[in-house]
Amino acid sequence: MHPVTRALLWIGGALIVIGLLWPVIGRFVGRLPGDIVVDKPNVKIYFPIVTCLVISVVGSLILFLIQQFRK
Repeated sequence: MHPVTRALLWIGGALIVIGLLWPVIGRFVGRLPGDIVVDKPNVKIYFPIVTCLVISVVGSLILFLIQQFRK
């Protein structure tokens, strides 16, 4: 199997697992201090700035560690 195909299958599988576990993950990940919430009578807008930063740092760290162990 081609390496790109294998990578796409792994990414797709990971997205499916994350999607199925999102109700549980959302309790721990969402609403961090620094996330912006605009709550008006007819509109609620949520900007998860800090949550995105945390997910990015954790993902980068995981990818870095995987790369280091493959050497």
